[in-house]
Amino acid sequence: MSEPQNIIAIIYDFDHTLSPLYMQDVTILRRAGLDPSAFWASCTALVREKQYDHELAYMKRLLEHESIRALSNADLRDMGKDLSFFDGVPEFFAELNALVHSPRYTEWDIHIEHYVVSSGLKAILDGSAIARWTKAIWGCEFDEEDGHLSFPKRVISHTQKTQYLFRVNKGLLSLDQDVNDHMPEEVRRIPFPQMIYVGDGPTDVPCFTVMKKNQGMAIAVYNPHDQSRRSFHKCYELSKHANRVHFIAPADYRAGSHLRLILERHITEVADMIVDRRRQGIARTRVPAPPV
Repeated sequence: MSEPQNIIAIIYDFDHTLSPLYMQDVTILRRAGLDPSAFWASCTALVREKQYDHELAYMKRLLEHESIRALSNADLRDMGKDLSFFDGVPEFFAELNALVHSPRYTEWDIHIEHYVVSSGLKAILDGSAIARWTKAIWGCEFDEEDGHLSFPKRVISHTQKTQYLFRVNKGLLSLDQDVNDHMPEEVRRIPFPQMIYVGDGPTDVPCFTVMKKNQGMAIAVYNPHDQSRRSFHKCYELSKHANRVHFIAPADYRAGSHLRLILERHITEVADMIVDRRRQGIARTRVPAPPV
């Protein structure tokens, strides 16, 4: 049986996409009294000198500090309340959801789902103000021993993030489900043309590529308050020279902003496409009654 395919999915990176800062800087590093600049420099040294993956490097460096090993995942979730966001977050989630509340769309039960896929720490995001608006959050995770952080349990690199796009596409949100299982297009829960990915830079290129290849929408955002313009230059390169994204926009999620105009227009176009497809499908299956 085919799926109704009446959902629009928006998938977000987190650091420098929904937030102007690395989540670790204002949570776990602050709690441990560590200088973020020195911490990230030590992570970069592991990458350069010992060829660590970036995500494993920062998780290893965290666990080298006794004050961090003494924490639990519950402590990390509690730190989620300290996260900061770009303008308009988290209010915009409800405002976007309202776009499909008109009778034209509710007749077909069209709705929007939000997802976050991050190389940051899932436990921190689970305790943040955005958690209640998301269908699922995926990120790096620590295991625990005796109630304390002990070892990396899950690592999500920028290339591994793409598997979660397919989880959204197929509706296989639980990690005990094999995302590699074959599934015909007509039974996939959310087709790629009904998906939007929002990221900020080169680490999102694999996801941008998957979205563009499969007729989804790829949007790169930059920090409008970055005086160095490095954030903007990354997005410009992704658009002008690499052709990785459809649009770039300042990371301003407030009503009337450039980003909101793009999101709202595209969501409306996709919702109209769903309505038209459903109506055409019913028309094709209707058999006229014999004339009297």
